[in-house]
Amino acid sequence: MYMQKFLLHTCCAPCSITIIDESKEKYDLTVFFYNPNIHPEEEYLKRKREVVRVCEEWGVLMVDMDYDAENWHKIMNGLEDEPEGGVRCKKCFALRLEKTAQYAHEHGFDMYSTSLTSGRNKKADSIFPIGEFFAKKYGVFFLAEDWKKSGRQEKGRKMVEERGIYRQKYCGCVYSKKVES
Repeated sequence: MYMQKFLLHTCCAPCSITIIDESKEKYDLTVFFYNPNIHPEEEYLKRKREVVRVCEEWGVLMVDMDYDAENWHKIMNGLEDEPEGGVRCKKCFALRLEKTAQYAHEHGFDMYSTSLTSGRNKKADSIFPIGEFFAKKYGVFFLAEDWKKSGRQEKGRKMVEERGIYRQKYCGCVYSKKVES
């Protein structure tokens, strides 16, 4: 029986654990870790290590993209004073979702999605149009799912706590760190 190939952009283990758990039996799942926004690099490595641990525990393939913070900062230049959730965030989502859609297209995936919509401060209605735009551009289906619904946040918190998974205290970028510190 054919299982659809699903590429899941993952920002961190706490946001993605329930998605991975739910999707690993339904799809031919691959987790895609591309987050050049995470600052500092030590924080990036902590988050990546937890995603690797979850994927290894469940036998899920993972693609680890390079940490490209320099390029991220170039793209965000001039947006440093934007409010959290504003233009800078949308540009950051677009950078990561385009890379995911492009990879999905180049490697024969049927669909892609992102764990970004499971974040408590991330609005699905801001993320969906970006994902759908790149789905059209690269000819791959975007699974527009608000992953924080249907009890997933509560389930995820419990799974993270049970496994002792590191939970970060800010979204990821240097600007969100300033806001939430």
